[in-house]
Amino acid sequence: MATALGRSPRPQAQSPGLLIDRARYAVDDLPSAAARDLIADCQLQLAKTGACLLPAFLTEAATPRMAEEARALAHLAHHERSKGTAYLTAPAPNFPEGHPRRHLMTSSVRAVAYDLIPSGAALRSLYEWDGLLQFIARVVGVNRIYRYADPLGALNIAVMSADDHLLWHFDQTDFVISILLQGSESGGAFEYVPFIRDAHNPNYDRVARLLGGDRSEVIKLNLEPGMFVFFQGRNSIHRVTPVSGRVDRLIALLGYDTKPGTMSSDTLKMSRYGRTH
Repeated sequence: MATALGRSPRPQAQSPGLLIDRARYAVDDLPSAAARDLIADCQLQLAKTGACLLPAFLTEAATPRMAEEARALAHLAHHERSKGTAYLTAPAPNFPEGHPRRHLMTSSVRAVAYDLIPSGAALRSLYEWDGLLQFIARVVGVNRIYRYADPLGALNIAVMSADDHLLWHFDQTDFVISILLQGSESGGAFEYVPFIRDAHNPNYDRVARLLGGDRSEVIKLNLEPGMFVFFQGRNSIHRVTPVSGRVDRLIALLGYDTKPGTMSSDTLKMSRYGRTH
C-alpha cells in the first residue's frame, strides 16, 4: 500500500469515535435516548427529502486533520473525463432521439482509491470503525450492513479542481455516505431532485425536462466541511456543478451495502481509478 503522506508522523492511536462530535451525535451509545432521537431524525429527513445532513459531525480538530490528509493524497488521484447518460450507461439505441436514455453529458473528476489511503489516516480509521457501521445500519433500518469488499472503491476521496464536474445521474446503490472535507472557492454545488422516479415509474418526462434546463424542482444542498451526509440516490437524480477557483473540492465517499462481498465492476474501476486492482 502506498504511504502517500510522506514523512508526516503517524497519528496517535485513538478510538475512531473520538473523531465525531459525540456531544451532538451519540453514535457510540446506540441504546441511549439521544441516539434513538438522532436515528429517528435521520430517518425522517430521508423519508421527506431523500437526504440527511448532520452538520459538524466531525470534531473541530478532526475536520482539518482529514482535509490535510486528503490534500496530501490528492496527487495520487486518477483523473477521468468521460461522457455518459443519467443512467450511467451508454446511449440506448432503442429509445428515440432526445430521450433521457440517449442524452449524453460529460463528467470530469479525480478519485483516490481506498488502497492509497494509509491505515493510519483518520478517515480510514473512521470508515473501518464498527461503531459507525452499526449506526448506519440503524438509520437505514437493517439488522446488519457491510462495507464494500472492493479494495479500490470501498472508500475513496473525490478530488475536483477548476472545471471539474459530475453529470446528472442516478446511483446504482440505495444510498451513499459522504463527508465533505474541503469546499472549493466557488462552484462545486451538490444539486438534486428528490424521488424523481420510483421502482414502478421511470418518469422520463420529468427527467427530460430537467435535462432540458428546467430547474423548478432542483434542490441545492449547502454542504460544509465536517458534515456527514446520507443520500438516497437510486431514485433522486443529482449532480455536482463545475468547480471554480484554485482550491480543490475534497469529499470522502464511504461505501456500504446490505449484502456482503459487493465489488465494483472492472469497467467502473477502470473509469474511476484507471486500474482494476
